[in-house]
Amino acid sequence: MSPRSDSGHSAGVARAAACAPWVRTRLRTAPAAACALGLLVLVTAFLAAAFPRAVDTYESKGLRHDLVVEDPRRSVLELTAPPPALGVEAERAAAVREAALGAVHRKVLAGLPEPVRADAFQSSYGIRTTEPIAAGEKWLPRPYGLDPELTYATPSALPAHATLRDGAWPTVHGEVTTTATEVEAAVTEETAKALGLKVGSTIAVPTRGEEPLTVRITGIVAPKLPGAAYWSFERLLRTPALVPTSAKGPPLYYWIAALLLPPDAAPALLSTTGAPEPYWRIAPDASRLTALEVDRLRSRVASLESGPELLKLRALAGPAATLTTDLDVVLTRYDALRSAISPVVTVAAVGIGAVAAVVLLMTGGLFAGRRHSELALLRSRGGSLRGIGGRLLAETAVTAVPAAALGLLLAVAEVGPARLWPAVVGAAAVAVLVCVALPLGTTLLHRRPRLHGARDDMMTARPSRRRTVAELTVLVLAVGAVAALRRRGTAAGGGTDFLVSAAPVLVGLIAALVLARLYPLPLRLASRTVARLRGAVGFLALARAGRASVGGAPALLALLVALTTAAFGGSVLAGVADARDDAAVRATGADARISGEGDAMPMPDRLIRDVRKAGGVRDVAPVQIEYGVPLPSDDPGVEDAKGTTLVGVDPGTYAKLARATGIGPFRADRLKAGGAAPRKGTLPSKDRVLPVLASPAVAERLGERPRDIRSQAGDFKVRVVGTVTRTPAVDTAGFLIVDAASLTHRQTTTLLVTGASPDAKALRAAAHRAGSTFAVQLRSEERAAFVDTPMQSGAEGIYAAAIAAGAGYALLAVLLSLLQTAPERTALLARLRTMGLTLRQGRRLLGLEAMPQALLAAVGGLLVGWSTIVLLAPGVDLVQLALSSGPGSDALDTAPLRADPWSLALPALGVVALAATVAAVQAWWAGRRGSITELRAGDTR
Repeated sequence: MSPRSDSGHSAGVARAAACAPWVRTRLRTAPAAACALGLLVLVTAFLAAAFPRAVDTYESKGLRHDLVVEDPRRSVLELTAPPPALGVEAERAAAVREAALGAVHRKVLAGLPEPVRADAFQSSYGIRTTEPIAAGEKWLPRPYGLDPELTYATPSALPAHATLRDGAWPTVHGEVTTTATEVEAAVTEETAKALGLKVGSTIAVPTRGEEPLTVRITGIVAPKLPGAAYWSFERLLRTPALVPTSAKGPPLYYWIAALLLPPDAAPALLSTTGAPEPYWRIAPDASRLTALEVDRLRSRVASLESGPELLKLRALAGPAATLTTDLDVVLTRYDALRSAISPVVTVAAVGIGAVAAVVLLMTGGLFAGRRHSELALLRSRGGSLRGIGGRLLAETAVTAVPAAALGLLLAVAEVGPARLWPAVVGAAAVAVLVCVALPLGTTLLHRRPRLHGARDDMMTARPSRRRTVAELTVLVLAVGAVAALRRRGTAAGGGTDFLVSAAPVLVGLIAALVLARLYPLPLRLASRTVARLRGAVGFLALARAGRASVGGAPALLALLVALTTAAFGGSVLAGVADARDDAAVRATGADARISGEGDAMPMPDRLIRDVRKAGGVRDVAPVQIEYGVPLPSDDPGVEDAKGTTLVGVDPGTYAKLARATGIGPFRADRLKAGGAAPRKGTLPSKDRVLPVLASPAVAERLGERPRDIRSQAGDFKVRVVGTVTRTPAVDTAGFLIVDAASLTHRQTTTLLVTGASPDAKALRAAAHRAGSTFAVQLRSEERAAFVDTPMQSGAEGIYAAAIAAGAGYALLAVLLSLLQTAPERTALLARLRTMGLTLRQGRRLLGLEAMPQALLAAVGGLLVGWSTIVLLAPGVDLVQLALSSGPGSDALDTAPLRADPWSLALPALGVVALAATVAAVQAWWAGRRGSITELRAGDTR
């Protein structure tokens, strides 16, 4: 090798050694900043990836829950076919035996189109009589003198679904044909108890032949899973029922029950008069269903009912086979709930996404400010924007991409099984935003040289035309979004309108822009006032606050959007709780309700005394209720057929109850009638007119003049003295409230109990002693009945997470805003200490300087959150989210969104507390460090 080449090689090695890698150098120089950025990206990516997976998970769980808890009579698919046509009796018998029906059953289950899947264990097949057959045995019970009627079925796999309690399993002896004269059967324990059946009992079943079919009871069984589809699709198989006759007049009841024959005894039923038919019942398997399969499932169910798939079933079960199910109704109800909940959840997602994006951009702004001098030096020495931007991109990507990937992995591991690609898109969006926004925002600041020390604060800044146009555009979008949400609600055509969902964010953005413009005005006024006072700390703090950089606008935006989202989410959760409380109160009318069947059974005085003595009872309102009281008509001889409800009350206690529950409050003196009240059992005077409170419809019908009322409580005249839309005693649209002391036939039929926590055990014991017809209904139990479905609990969980994330990002925005100017404040404090500023005055200075922006954000966030809820409340209905389950699901027509004071105040107070804490910590830390450390030669801070 030549000396020249050797020297060139040495120079290249020296240059390579002198140029250390940029990324490695930066990470070694500022590891804390890199770790902080990585942690922020990790948390944000986790939230972005977890949200779509959480939505998929709770929607899928909600679908499975709805199908599992649904009454099998609605969810099971039943395939039926006519009995075999008349012909060769051997062929007819073979067609209904277990081998033939079981072969069809297996082929039907195997040929179901996806995603219709069958629960093979709960599915069943057999033959049954569709028309009950009267049983003439004299020893059978006849409550009203009517013969009981029995149905006969041959359900498959009976021993797998029942436990033998007595006797033996029914079997066939030899080969049963259509001319068989005796078969065996089993009955459930409930059927045996109700009809007095025992092992060895026989029932003679009429046939089309000369001899009846004798059915001998050989076993008494107990269902293993009474609520499962096998037993609950046709409940008569396990539970007999008293049914009324359809003839006019007072109803007469008779027993109807089912006897269970072995599968191979089916040919014997073909000769009976019960119109037998084969059936195949398909219990749906919801264990693998997902919310994405709802549309396909509905389409396949429709095809099975009347489409191409039905033709395939007919090829197996017969040309006249039909399939019936209400599964499509269940899916439609599920879709309605999902359509009502999804847009409300999207509002929270959009708000948190906007706050997270602003905080990430603020983080980039903090990094850009800290490295401004470094990059300006590189730019002055010939560094290109592309080169600087590429190095910043590499430096950011090394931290952000692994953090986003780790956040994605944590979301996949933490949240249940769901689609992967939405989570990947969410985490990737966070990584792209950080990797692009941070280098781009930092680089663009160095396109042109900037004068050192130029003022860039809110007091002197003048908004440009571009900023004005952008602000007006956002204002138009916000007005349009709010108007659309108020007019058509959160749902748009069954889907989600993202412009409408972004309404809270847009309102917060407009408020931030307005506050940023108005911020200098109160500072100027305050500065003039403080300038006249003694001491320089207050004036200096306000002057420093007024010189805050316009870069603080993103922090204000993040705070307002975060506080608005937290207030909105908290109000949603509070509204759900309030709606359930209201529904529970309307269902009972008080903290506890005691009444007989139909609110018509008179209560003994002993029961009333025992209830008053029960623990936890504060007051008891006795009420007399009578339904169906006819209303007089303007046409002579014509009365209202439907009638109204008469409610006799004690005015004092009932008025107190109405005020306590908030249901139709009124003044007790309005029901006081003039003159002496009639003695019990005597007729009132014909001229006596009773004042009544009525529902609006009844008041309109009665008018203002006295009208005659005829009821079981007595005949009297009434005059409407006021109206109330609802009343605690009854949950009907039409009612009359009258003083019970003025009624001729006074009796108590209902007790409305109030108290903090009435003793349920004591109340039920008192009701049981009074008679088995009296029942106790507790408001707390009604409230607990509104158990969240997976979809409801999932949506509420997302809102709870949105509140926590919003509060966290708000506090982080405050922290970033204060950290951005922390070096400058620390240096200022050091300079002032050399001029005689004490430690206490330094703490006051930093605290007063931080308070204006913190108070602006807190007060602005509180007002904006409240105004946002007021603006959007007409378009948000929480009924579906609150009351989609429970016995009182239809108790409320609407559940409007209302501002929750705690959700508004707590986040705002947290912002002020954090700002004060950070300022105090900074002042304490600066006091520990010497002034020489901060006052270095050439430092421009």
